[in-house]
Amino acid sequence: MMTMVEMTGVTKSFTNGPSVLTVLHGIDITVPAESVTVIAGASGSGKSTLLNLIGGLDRPTAGSITAAERRLDEMNEVELTGFRRDVLGFVFQFHYLLKDLTAAENVMLPAFMAGEKRADAYERALGLLSEVDLAQRAEHYPSQLSGGERQRVALGRALINHPSLVLADEPTGNLDAGNSAVVEQLLVDLVRNHGATLIVVTHDTRLARIGDRFLELTEKGLVDG
Repeated sequence: MMTMVEMTGVTKSFTNGPSVLTVLHGIDITVPAESVTVIAGASGSGKSTLLNLIGGLDRPTAGSITAAERRLDEMNEVELTGFRRDVLGFVFQFHYLLKDLTAAENVMLPAFMAGEKRADAYERALGLLSEVDLAQRAEHYPSQLSGGERQRVALGRALINHPSLVLADEPTGNLDAGNSAVVEQLLVDLVRNHGATLIVVTHDTRLARIGDRFLELTEKGLVDG
């Protein structure tokens, strides 16, 4: 099976004056393509930092990162921007929908900004909203949607550019138990149906059940949970 992500000896440190804080210590991980990996860890363990490194939003202090056969630690900012546009879909704890755009417009926006014709992007956005059972809410604005519905719109937006890798940072952190279960299942189903790879970071060990593999981020690195 093809490897989607490989990290070798990845360390990430932050410098503040004379102080150096090392958040990640020699991380090694291999993530197969079209798999679902859940990584849990306590608050402050470096989960979001790890996801930012995989997504090319930050650079490692040491070590190598390969994603979709691209060496991220050797790419310049222009190349990383292209990588994020062409390869990645992001789902965050907060939906980050634009309040002046409808649900369909929010979903289509990344495709439109990438140069796709508006009509084509809009049509695909309607299809993705149907996949998350929100076709009837396509013309509603975020203020007219519930928290769970907003996060389902965000799921559609993450898939609009046909990503091969989807990164989710606490995707159900702001939802109640009922909506969390719906969003968790939809996220996994969407990713599998679209042939993508999913990496989820969370503090909630209950999410282990949705993954093919469950890891815990500790001071010693990633260990099987």
